[in-house]
Amino acid sequence: MRHVTRLSALLALGLVSQSPVLLANNLVFCSEGSPAGFDTAQYTSATDNDAAEPIYNRLVEFERGGTAVHPALATRWEVSDDGLRYTFHLREGVKFHSNKAFKPGRDFNADDVLFTFNRMLDKGHPFRQAYPTEFPYFISMGLDKNIAHVEKIDPLTVVFTLNTVDAAFIQNLAMSFASILSAEYAEHLMASARPSDINQQPIGTGPFVFQRYQKDSQIRYKGNKDYWAPDEVKIDNLVFSINIDPSVRIQKLRRNECQVTLHPRPADLPALKADRSLQVLQQPGFNLGYIAYNTQHPPFDRLEVRQAMDMAVNKKAILQAVYQDSGQLAVNAMPPTQWSYDESLKDAPYDPEKARQLLLQAGVKPGTEVTLWAMPVQRPYNPNAKLMAEMLQADWNKLGFKVRIVSYEWGEYLKRMKSGEHDIALIGWTGDNGDPDNWLGTLYSCDAIGSNNYSLWCDPQYDSLVKQAKQVTDQAQRSALYQQAQQRLKQQVPITPVAHSTVNQPLSVKVSGFKVSPFGRNDFSGVRVD
Repeated sequence: MRHVTRLSALLALGLVSQSPVLLANNLVFCSEGSPAGFDTAQYTSATDNDAAEPIYNRLVEFERGGTAVHPALATRWEVSDDGLRYTFHLREGVKFHSNKAFKPGRDFNADDVLFTFNRMLDKGHPFRQAYPTEFPYFISMGLDKNIAHVEKIDPLTVVFTLNTVDAAFIQNLAMSFASILSAEYAEHLMASARPSDINQQPIGTGPFVFQRYQKDSQIRYKGNKDYWAPDEVKIDNLVFSINIDPSVRIQKLRRNECQVTLHPRPADLPALKADRSLQVLQQPGFNLGYIAYNTQHPPFDRLEVRQAMDMAVNKKAILQAVYQDSGQLAVNAMPPTQWSYDESLKDAPYDPEKARQLLLQAGVKPGTEVTLWAMPVQRPYNPNAKLMAEMLQADWNKLGFKVRIVSYEWGEYLKRMKSGEHDIALIGWTGDNGDPDNWLGTLYSCDAIGSNNYSLWCDPQYDSLVKQAKQVTDQAQRSALYQQAQQRLKQQVPITPVAHSTVNQPLSVKVSGFKVSPFGRNDFSGVRVD
Protein backbone atom coordinates (compact mmCIF):
# COMPACT_ATOMS: atom_id res chain seq x y z
CA MET A 1 0.00 0.00 0.00
CA ARG A 2 2.87 2.36 0.82
CA HIS A 3 4.37 1.74 -2.66
CA VAL A 4 1.03 2.39 -4.37
CA THR A 5 0.56 5.64 -2.41
CA ARG A 6 3.98 6.87 -3.46
CA LEU A 7 3.47 5.98 -7.11
CA SER A 8 0.05 7.64 -7.14
CA ALA A 9 1.48 10.79 -5.61
CA LEU A 10 4.30 11.02 -8.14
CA LEU A 11 1.96 10.33 -11.04
CA ALA A 12 -0.29 13.11 -9.76
CA LEU A 13 2.71 15.44 -9.81
CA GLY A 14 3.49 14.35 -13.34
CA LEU A 15 6.97 13.23 -12.34
CA VAL A 16 6.90 9.76 -13.80
CA SER A 17 5.30 7.68 -16.48
CA GLN A 18 3.33 4.51 -15.66
CA SER A 19 6.61 2.67 -15.22
CA PRO A 20 7.78 2.44 -11.57
CA VAL A 21 11.36 1.85 -12.72
CA LEU A 22 12.01 5.63 -12.75
CA LEU A 23 10.97 6.17 -9.13
CA ALA A 24 14.40 5.79 -7.57
CA ASN A 25 15.75 9.01 -9.10
CA ASN A 26 13.00 11.41 -7.99
CA LEU A 27 12.86 13.33 -4.72
CA VAL A 28 10.05 15.43 -3.25
CA PHE A 29 10.96 17.99 -0.59
CA CYS A 30 8.11 19.25 1.63
CA SER A 31 9.10 22.91 1.91
CA GLU A 32 7.30 25.46 4.09
CA GLY A 33 6.73 28.57 2.05
CA SER A 34 6.41 30.17 -1.37
CA PRO A 35 9.48 32.10 -2.50
CA ALA A 36 9.06 35.69 -3.67
CA GLY A 37 11.41 34.87 -6.55
CA PHE A 38 14.70 33.26 -7.55
CA ASP A 39 17.03 36.26 -7.91
CA THR A 40 18.92 35.58 -4.70
CA ALA A 41 20.53 39.03 -4.51
CA GLN A 42 17.09 40.51 -3.75
CA TYR A 43 16.25 38.33 -0.76
CA THR A 44 17.46 37.36 2.69
CA SER A 45 14.96 34.73 3.88
CA ALA A 46 15.62 30.98 3.98
CA THR A 47 12.49 30.30 1.94
CA ASP A 48 13.82 32.31 -1.00
CA ASN A 49 17.38 31.06 -0.69
CA ASP A 50 16.30 27.41 -0.43
CA ALA A 51 14.25 27.69 -3.62
CA ALA A 52 17.19 29.20 -5.54
CA GLU A 53 19.90 26.95 -4.09
CA PRO A 54 19.49 24.12 -6.65
CA ILE A 55 19.84 26.51 -9.60
CA TYR A 56 23.05 28.44 -8.96
CA ASN A 57 26.72 28.31 -8.11
CA ARG A 58 29.00 30.92 -6.60
CA LEU A 59 32.71 31.60 -7.05
CA VAL A 60 33.34 29.79 -3.78
CA GLU A 61 30.97 27.62 -1.77
CA PHE A 62 30.65 26.10 1.68
CA GLU A 63 31.32 22.40 2.00
CA ARG A 64 28.10 20.45 2.37
CA GLY A 65 27.24 20.19 6.06
CA GLY A 66 30.12 22.44 7.14
CA THR A 67 31.49 25.98 7.30
CA ALA A 68 34.74 25.55 5.33
CA VAL A 69 34.91 27.32 1.96
CA HIS A 70 36.10 25.45 -1.14
CA PRO A 71 36.45 26.30 -4.85
CA ALA A 72 33.35 26.31 -7.07
CA LEU A 73 33.13 28.52 -10.19
CA ALA A 74 36.57 29.78 -9.17
CA THR A 75 39.14 26.98 -9.04
CA ARG A 76 41.59 29.02 -6.94
CA TRP A 77 42.28 32.57 -5.74
CA GLU A 78 45.08 34.74 -4.39
CA VAL A 79 44.98 37.67 -1.98
CA SER A 80 47.47 40.55 -2.20
CA ASP A 81 49.81 41.27 0.73
CA ASP A 82 47.79 44.35 1.71
CA GLY A 83 44.56 42.31 1.75
CA LEU A 84 42.82 44.54 -0.81
CA ARG A 85 43.07 42.60 -4.08
CA TYR A 86 41.47 39.19 -4.64
CA THR A 87 42.34 37.43 -7.90
CA PHE A 88 39.98 34.61 -8.90
CA HIS A 89 40.83 32.02 -11.57
CA LEU A 90 37.60 30.77 -13.13
CA ARG A 91 36.56 27.23 -14.00
CA GLU A 92 36.66 26.43 -17.71
CA GLY A 93 33.85 24.71 -19.62
CA VAL A 94 30.95 25.47 -17.25
CA LYS A 95 27.56 25.49 -19.04
CA PHE A 96 24.61 27.73 -18.23
CA HIS A 97 21.11 26.24 -18.27
CA SER A 98 18.63 26.65 -21.12
CA ASN A 99 14.89 27.30 -21.16
CA LYS A 100 12.26 27.58 -23.90
CA ALA A 101 13.17 31.19 -24.65
CA PHE A 102 16.96 31.12 -24.16
CA LYS A 103 19.86 28.91 -25.21
CA PRO A 104 23.35 30.05 -24.14
CA GLY A 105 25.79 30.81 -26.91
CA ARG A 106 28.92 30.46 -24.77
CA ASP A 107 30.27 28.97 -21.54
CA PHE A 108 30.54 30.78 -18.20
CA ASN A 109 33.31 33.39 -18.13
CA ALA A 110 34.48 36.62 -16.48
CA ASP A 111 31.70 38.69 -18.08
CA ASP A 112 29.14 36.83 -15.93
CA VAL A 113 31.04 37.66 -12.74
CA LEU A 114 31.23 41.32 -13.75
CA PHE A 115 27.51 41.45 -14.55
CA THR A 116 26.56 39.78 -11.26
CA PHE A 117 28.50 42.20 -9.07
CA ASN A 118 28.33 45.40 -11.13
CA ARG A 119 24.53 45.20 -11.11
CA MET A 120 24.70 45.39 -7.29
CA LEU A 121 27.49 47.98 -7.20
CA ASP A 122 26.28 50.45 -9.85
CA LYS A 123 22.90 52.15 -9.42
CA GLY A 124 23.15 53.30 -13.02
CA HIS A 125 23.78 49.82 -14.39
CA PRO A 126 21.59 49.33 -17.52
CA PHE A 127 19.99 46.14 -16.25
CA ARG A 128 19.29 47.71 -12.87
CA GLN A 129 17.66 50.63 -14.65
CA ALA A 130 15.48 48.24 -16.64
CA TYR A 131 14.65 46.09 -13.61
CA PRO A 132 14.98 48.28 -10.48
CA THR A 133 15.51 46.33 -7.29
CA GLU A 134 17.38 46.55 -4.00
CA PHE A 135 20.13 44.24 -2.74
CA PRO A 136 19.64 44.12 1.04
CA TYR A 137 22.34 41.63 2.01
CA PHE A 138 24.99 43.17 -0.22
CA ILE A 139 24.26 46.60 1.25
CA SER A 140 23.83 45.53 4.88
CA MET A 141 27.36 44.09 4.84
CA GLY A 142 28.71 47.30 3.34
CA LEU A 143 29.96 45.57 0.19
CA ASP A 144 28.44 48.29 -1.97
CA LYS A 145 30.84 50.74 -0.31
CA ASN A 146 33.84 48.46 0.15
CA ILE A 147 34.19 46.87 -3.31
CA ALA A 148 36.02 49.57 -5.26
CA HIS A 149 35.74 47.74 -8.59
CA VAL A 150 35.70 44.35 -10.30
CA GLU A 151 37.99 43.88 -13.32
CA LYS A 152 38.22 41.29 -16.05
CA ILE A 153 41.88 40.44 -16.67
CA ASP A 154 41.08 37.79 -19.28
CA PRO A 155 38.05 35.54 -19.95
CA LEU A 156 38.92 33.31 -16.99
CA THR A 157 40.47 35.77 -14.52
CA VAL A 158 38.71 38.37 -12.38
CA VAL A 159 40.10 40.77 -9.76
CA PHE A 160 38.11 42.35 -6.93
CA THR A 161 39.68 45.46 -5.39
CA LEU A 162 38.51 46.55 -1.93
CA ASN A 163 38.73 49.96 -0.28
CA THR A 164 39.45 48.47 3.14
CA VAL A 165 40.43 45.05 4.44
CA ASP A 166 37.43 42.73 4.90
CA ALA A 167 38.39 39.68 6.92
CA ALA A 168 35.11 37.94 6.02
CA PHE A 169 35.24 38.63 2.26
CA ILE A 170 35.75 35.05 1.02
CA GLN A 171 33.11 33.72 3.45
CA ASN A 172 30.71 36.38 2.18
CA LEU A 173 31.18 35.35 -1.45
CA ALA A 174 29.99 31.83 -0.59
CA MET A 175 26.56 33.17 0.41
CA SER A 176 23.38 33.02 -1.69
CA PHE A 177 23.34 36.70 -2.70
CA ALA A 178 26.61 36.13 -4.60
CA SER A 179 25.14 33.49 -6.94
CA ILE A 180 26.51 34.00 -10.44
CA LEU A 181 24.05 35.06 -13.14
CA SER A 182 24.40 34.88 -16.93
CA ALA A 183 25.30 38.20 -18.55
CA GLU A 184 24.21 36.75 -21.89
CA TYR A 185 20.77 35.86 -20.48
CA ALA A 186 20.46 39.38 -19.04
CA GLU A 187 21.19 40.86 -22.47
CA HIS A 188 18.58 38.56 -24.01
CA LEU A 189 16.00 39.66 -21.41
CA MET A 190 16.78 43.34 -22.01
CA ALA A 191 16.37 42.87 -25.76
CA SER A 192 13.09 41.02 -25.20
CA ALA A 193 11.81 43.71 -22.76
CA ARG A 194 11.42 41.04 -20.08
CA PRO A 195 14.16 41.84 -17.52
CA SER A 196 12.03 40.70 -14.56
CA ASP A 197 12.26 37.13 -15.88
CA ILE A 198 15.69 36.98 -14.24
CA ASN A 199 13.68 36.63 -11.03
CA GLN A 200 10.87 34.36 -12.26
CA GLN A 201 12.53 32.30 -15.02
CA PRO A 202 16.03 31.82 -13.56
CA ILE A 203 19.09 30.61 -15.45
CA GLY A 204 22.14 29.40 -13.55
CA THR A 205 24.98 26.88 -13.68
CA GLY A 206 23.84 24.77 -10.72
CA PRO A 207 23.06 21.05 -10.33
CA PHE A 208 19.34 21.47 -11.10
CA VAL A 209 17.54 23.28 -13.92
CA PHE A 210 14.45 25.31 -13.07
CA GLN A 211 11.28 24.04 -14.79
CA ARG A 212 8.27 25.84 -13.35
CA TYR A 213 6.77 27.34 -10.21
CA GLN A 214 3.19 27.44 -8.99
CA LYS A 215 2.86 29.65 -5.91
CA ASP A 216 1.60 27.89 -2.76
CA SER A 217 1.82 24.56 -4.60
CA GLN A 218 5.16 23.41 -6.01
CA ILE A 219 8.48 24.20 -7.69
CA ARG A 220 9.95 21.74 -10.21
CA TYR A 221 13.55 21.21 -11.23
CA LYS A 222 15.31 18.58 -13.31
CA GLY A 223 18.81 17.23 -12.85
CA ASN A 224 21.43 19.12 -14.86
CA LYS A 225 23.00 16.53 -17.15
CA ASP A 226 25.68 19.03 -18.21
CA TYR A 227 26.74 19.92 -14.66
CA TRP A 228 30.44 20.62 -14.24
CA ALA A 229 30.55 18.27 -11.21
CA PRO A 230 28.46 15.37 -12.62
CA ASP A 231 28.88 13.11 -9.56
CA GLU A 232 26.86 15.62 -7.52
CA VAL A 233 23.67 15.14 -9.58
CA LYS A 234 21.99 11.90 -8.50
CA ILE A 235 18.33 12.99 -8.84
CA ASP A 236 16.45 13.19 -12.16
CA ASN A 237 13.54 15.26 -10.84
CA LEU A 238 13.44 17.43 -7.74
CA VAL A 239 10.12 18.86 -6.53
CA PHE A 240 9.52 21.36 -3.75
CA SER A 241 6.01 20.61 -2.45
CA ILE A 242 4.97 23.78 -0.60
CA ASN A 243 3.10 23.16 2.66
CA ILE A 244 2.80 25.90 5.28
CA ASP A 245 1.20 23.61 7.88
CA PRO A 246 3.86 21.52 9.72
CA SER A 247 1.36 18.75 10.45
CA VAL A 248 0.65 18.39 6.71
CA ARG A 249 4.39 18.17 5.97
CA ILE A 250 4.80 15.41 8.54
CA GLN A 251 1.78 13.48 7.24
CA LYS A 252 3.17 13.63 3.70
CA LEU A 253 6.58 12.45 4.88
CA ARG A 254 5.07 9.49 6.75
CA ARG A 255 3.01 8.55 3.67
CA ASN A 256 6.16 8.81 1.52
CA GLU A 257 4.58 11.60 -0.55
CA CYS A 258 7.77 13.52 0.19
CA GLN A 259 11.12 12.14 1.24
CA VAL A 260 12.61 15.15 3.06
CA THR A 261 10.97 17.87 5.13
CA LEU A 262 11.96 20.53 7.64
CA HIS A 263 10.97 22.35 10.84
CA PRO A 264 8.99 19.66 12.67
CA ARG A 265 7.14 20.77 15.77
CA PRO A 266 8.93 19.69 18.97
CA ALA A 267 5.86 17.68 20.01
CA ASP A 268 6.14 15.56 16.81
CA LEU A 269 9.74 14.49 17.36
CA PRO A 270 9.23 11.39 19.57
CA ALA A 271 6.86 9.78 17.04
CA LEU A 272 9.15 10.68 14.11
CA LYS A 273 12.16 9.14 15.83
CA ALA A 274 10.18 5.97 16.55
CA ASP A 275 9.12 5.52 12.90
CA ARG A 276 11.39 2.92 11.28
CA SER A 277 10.71 4.29 7.80
CA LEU A 278 12.25 7.63 8.81
CA GLN A 279 15.51 9.05 10.09
CA VAL A 280 15.87 12.30 12.02
CA LEU A 281 19.20 14.07 11.57
CA GLN A 282 20.03 16.30 14.52
CA GLN A 283 22.65 18.89 15.38
CA PRO A 284 23.01 21.99 17.59
CA GLY A 285 21.47 24.99 15.88
CA PHE A 286 23.69 27.83 14.71
CA ASN A 287 20.77 30.16 15.32
CA LEU A 288 19.00 32.67 17.55
CA GLY A 289 15.34 33.49 18.10
CA TYR A 290 14.87 37.01 19.47
CA ILE A 291 12.54 39.94 20.10
CA ALA A 292 13.35 43.14 18.18
CA TYR A 293 12.24 46.49 19.61
CA ASN A 294 11.79 49.22 17.01
CA THR A 295 14.05 51.87 18.55
CA GLN A 296 12.65 54.52 16.20
CA HIS A 297 9.08 54.09 17.53
CA PRO A 298 8.23 55.75 20.86
CA PRO A 299 8.33 54.61 23.62
CA PHE A 300 10.95 52.07 22.50
CA ASP A 301 13.36 54.84 21.58
CA ARG A 302 14.01 55.07 25.36
CA LEU A 303 16.50 52.67 26.95
CA GLU A 304 14.57 52.30 30.23
CA VAL A 305 11.45 51.16 28.33
CA ARG A 306 13.43 48.50 26.45
CA GLN A 307 15.01 47.41 29.74
CA ALA A 308 11.55 47.07 31.29
CA MET A 309 10.24 44.98 28.40
CA ASP A 310 13.33 42.78 28.53
CA MET A 311 13.15 41.99 32.24
CA ALA A 312 9.42 41.14 31.96
CA VAL A 313 10.08 38.33 29.42
CA ASN A 314 9.69 34.97 31.15
CA LYS A 315 12.24 33.11 29.06
CA LYS A 316 12.06 29.89 31.07
CA ALA A 317 8.30 29.63 30.54
CA ILE A 318 8.74 30.32 26.80
CA LEU A 319 11.52 27.77 26.53
CA GLN A 320 9.35 25.09 28.12
CA ALA A 321 6.13 25.83 26.20
CA VAL A 322 7.47 26.84 22.77
CA TYR A 323 10.75 24.94 22.40
CA GLN A 324 10.03 22.02 24.75
CA ASP A 325 13.17 19.85 24.75
CA SER A 326 14.70 21.46 21.67
CA GLY A 327 15.88 24.83 22.96
CA GLN A 328 18.66 26.49 24.93
CA LEU A 329 18.13 29.79 26.75
CA ALA A 330 19.88 32.67 24.95
CA VAL A 331 21.51 35.65 26.64
CA ASN A 332 23.60 36.97 23.77
CA ALA A 333 23.06 38.35 20.26
CA MET A 334 24.61 35.27 18.61
CA PRO A 335 24.98 31.55 19.46
CA PRO A 336 27.65 30.20 21.83
CA THR A 337 29.14 28.08 19.01
CA GLN A 338 30.22 31.26 17.17
CA TRP A 339 33.86 32.14 17.79
CA SER A 340 34.29 35.44 19.72
CA TYR A 341 31.13 34.72 21.79
CA ASP A 342 31.35 36.61 25.13
CA GLU A 343 30.55 34.11 27.87
CA SER A 344 30.64 36.78 30.60
CA LEU A 345 27.31 38.33 29.55
CA LYS A 346 24.33 37.77 31.84
CA ASP A 347 20.62 38.50 31.56
CA ALA A 348 18.91 41.01 33.81
CA PRO A 349 16.85 39.00 36.34
CA TYR A 350 13.21 38.31 35.44
CA ASP A 351 11.45 41.01 37.49
CA PRO A 352 7.98 42.22 36.36
CA GLU A 353 7.63 44.48 39.41
CA LYS A 354 10.86 46.35 38.66
CA ALA A 355 9.76 46.57 35.02
CA ARG A 356 6.52 48.30 36.09
CA GLN A 357 8.52 50.80 38.14
CA LEU A 358 10.82 51.58 35.21
CA LEU A 359 7.85 52.23 32.94
CA LEU A 360 6.25 54.48 35.58
CA GLN A 361 9.49 56.48 35.90
CA ALA A 362 9.66 56.74 32.11
CA GLY A 363 6.17 58.24 32.00
CA VAL A 364 4.61 55.44 29.95
CA LYS A 365 0.86 55.69 30.49
CA PRO A 366 -1.17 52.58 31.36
CA GLY A 367 -3.16 51.44 28.35
CA THR A 368 -0.47 52.47 25.84
CA GLU A 369 -1.18 50.48 22.66
CA VAL A 370 1.65 48.62 20.94
CA THR A 371 1.84 46.03 18.17
CA LEU A 372 3.66 42.73 18.57
CA TRP A 373 4.41 41.06 15.23
CA ALA A 374 4.37 37.25 15.15
CA MET A 375 6.05 35.30 12.34
CA PRO A 376 3.63 33.30 10.17
CA VAL A 377 6.18 30.53 9.54
CA GLN A 378 8.02 27.98 11.61
CA ARG A 379 11.76 28.18 11.98
CA PRO A 380 14.12 26.14 14.19
CA TYR A 381 14.88 29.38 16.02
CA ASN A 382 11.13 29.85 16.67
CA PRO A 383 8.97 26.74 16.25
CA ASN A 384 5.74 28.46 17.36
CA ALA A 385 5.78 32.25 17.07
CA LYS A 386 2.02 32.50 17.64
CA LEU A 387 2.25 30.84 21.04
CA MET A 388 5.30 32.92 22.00
CA ALA A 389 3.46 36.10 21.01
CA GLU A 390 0.46 35.15 23.12
CA MET A 391 2.69 34.52 26.14
CA LEU A 392 4.46 37.87 25.68
CA GLN A 393 1.13 39.61 25.19
CA ALA A 394 -0.06 38.29 28.57
CA ASP A 395 3.20 39.30 30.31
CA TRP A 396 3.33 42.80 28.84
CA ASN A 397 -0.39 43.46 29.34
CA LYS A 398 0.34 43.02 33.07
CA LEU A 399 2.80 45.92 32.79
CA GLY A 400 -0.04 48.18 31.60
CA PHE A 401 0.46 47.89 27.83
CA LYS A 402 -2.36 47.02 25.47
CA VAL A 403 -0.60 44.59 23.16
CA ARG A 404 -2.10 43.70 19.79
CA ILE A 405 -0.66 40.73 17.88
CA VAL A 406 -0.11 41.29 14.14
CA SER A 407 0.97 38.92 11.38
CA TYR A 408 1.29 38.87 7.58
CA GLU A 409 2.32 36.46 4.86
CA TRP A 410 6.07 35.84 5.30
CA GLY A 411 7.35 37.96 2.40
CA GLU A 412 5.06 40.82 3.37
CA TYR A 413 6.05 40.43 7.04
CA LEU A 414 9.73 40.91 6.24
CA LYS A 415 9.08 43.75 3.79
CA ARG A 416 6.99 45.72 6.27
CA MET A 417 9.47 45.16 9.11
CA LYS A 418 12.34 46.41 6.98
CA SER A 419 10.40 49.63 6.46
CA GLY A 420 9.86 49.90 10.24
CA GLU A 421 6.08 49.49 10.53
CA HIS A 422 6.26 47.33 13.67
CA ASP A 423 6.63 48.28 17.34
CA ILE A 424 7.98 44.92 18.51
CA ALA A 425 8.65 41.86 16.35
CA LEU A 426 9.51 38.20 16.74
CA ILE A 427 12.28 37.24 14.38
CA GLY A 428 15.49 35.22 14.33
CA TRP A 429 18.55 34.28 12.36
CA THR A 430 20.51 31.25 11.30
CA GLY A 431 24.13 32.09 10.58
CA ASP A 432 25.11 32.27 6.92
CA ASN A 433 28.88 32.07 6.84
CA GLY A 434 30.46 31.27 10.22
CA ASP A 435 31.91 34.75 10.74
CA PRO A 436 30.90 36.97 13.72
CA ASP A 437 30.21 39.86 11.33
CA ASN A 438 27.31 37.83 9.93
CA TRP A 439 25.64 38.39 13.29
CA LEU A 440 27.01 41.60 14.75
CA GLY A 441 27.28 43.50 11.47
CA THR A 442 24.48 41.97 9.43
CA LEU A 443 21.79 42.18 12.14
CA TYR A 444 22.59 45.18 14.33
CA SER A 445 24.80 47.67 12.45
CA CYS A 446 23.74 51.07 11.09
CA ASP A 447 24.33 49.83 7.51
CA ALA A 448 21.82 47.00 8.12
CA ILE A 449 18.86 49.34 8.77
CA GLY A 450 16.37 48.71 5.97
CA SER A 451 17.73 45.20 5.59
CA ASN A 452 18.18 42.80 8.51
CA ASN A 453 18.39 45.31 11.39
CA TYR A 454 14.76 45.00 12.50
CA SER A 455 15.39 47.12 15.59
CA LEU A 456 16.38 50.04 13.34
CA TRP A 457 19.07 50.65 15.95
CA CYS A 458 22.12 52.74 15.08
CA ASP A 459 24.68 53.20 17.85
CA PRO A 460 27.94 54.95 16.79
CA GLN A 461 30.00 53.33 19.56
CA TYR A 462 28.81 49.85 18.67
CA ASP A 463 29.15 50.48 14.94
CA SER A 464 32.74 51.65 15.28
CA LEU A 465 33.72 48.45 17.11
CA VAL A 466 32.11 46.19 14.51
CA LYS A 467 33.72 48.03 11.61
CA GLN A 468 37.14 47.93 13.25
CA ALA A 469 36.81 44.18 13.84
CA LYS A 470 36.02 43.53 10.19
CA GLN A 471 39.18 45.31 9.07
CA VAL A 472 41.52 43.22 11.24
CA THR A 473 42.76 39.82 10.08
CA ASP A 474 44.10 38.56 13.42
CA GLN A 475 41.33 36.48 15.01
CA ALA A 476 42.32 37.27 18.62
CA GLN A 477 42.17 41.03 17.92
CA ARG A 478 38.85 40.62 16.13
CA SER A 479 37.44 38.63 19.07
CA ALA A 480 38.40 41.34 21.55
CA LEU A 481 36.62 44.01 19.49
CA TYR A 482 33.56 41.83 18.93
CA GLN A 483 33.29 41.12 22.66
CA GLN A 484 33.27 44.85 23.38
CA ALA A 485 30.52 45.21 20.78
CA GLN A 486 28.48 42.42 22.40
CA GLN A 487 28.73 44.16 25.77
CA ARG A 488 27.56 47.46 24.28
CA LEU A 489 24.62 45.78 22.54
CA LYS A 490 23.60 44.01 25.76
CA GLN A 491 23.65 47.34 27.64
CA GLN A 492 21.52 49.12 25.04
CA VAL A 493 18.87 46.34 24.66
CA PRO A 494 17.74 46.77 21.02
CA ILE A 495 16.77 43.10 21.22
CA THR A 496 15.89 40.44 23.78
CA PRO A 497 17.62 37.15 22.89
CA VAL A 498 15.25 34.28 23.70
CA ALA A 499 16.59 30.90 22.57
CA HIS A 500 18.92 28.84 20.42
CA SER A 501 17.38 25.63 19.14
CA THR A 502 18.47 22.17 18.15
CA VAL A 503 17.90 21.53 14.44
CA ASN A 504 15.99 18.35 13.62
CA GLN A 505 15.73 17.27 9.98
CA PRO A 506 13.33 14.38 9.29
CA LEU A 507 13.73 12.36 6.09
CA SER A 508 13.04 8.94 4.67
CA VAL A 509 15.51 6.15 5.39
CA LYS A 510 15.69 5.75 1.60
CA VAL A 511 17.46 9.11 1.28
CA SER A 512 21.25 9.07 1.40
CA GLY A 513 23.87 11.78 1.08
CA PHE A 514 21.79 14.55 2.69
CA LYS A 515 23.76 16.70 5.14
CA VAL A 516 22.31 19.20 7.61
CA SER A 517 23.79 22.63 6.93
CA PRO A 518 24.84 24.74 9.93
CA PHE A 519 23.45 27.65 7.91
CA GLY A 520 19.99 26.13 7.47
CA ARG A 521 20.37 25.50 3.74
CA ASN A 522 18.64 22.55 2.12
CA ASP A 523 21.11 21.39 -0.49
CA PHE A 524 20.29 18.40 -2.72
CA SER A 525 23.68 18.08 -4.42
CA GLY A 526 25.02 14.58 -3.87
CA VAL A 527 21.66 13.34 -2.53
CA ARG A 528 19.93 10.24 -3.85
CA VAL A 529 16.85 8.14 -3.11
CA ASP A 530 17.57 4.40 -2.94
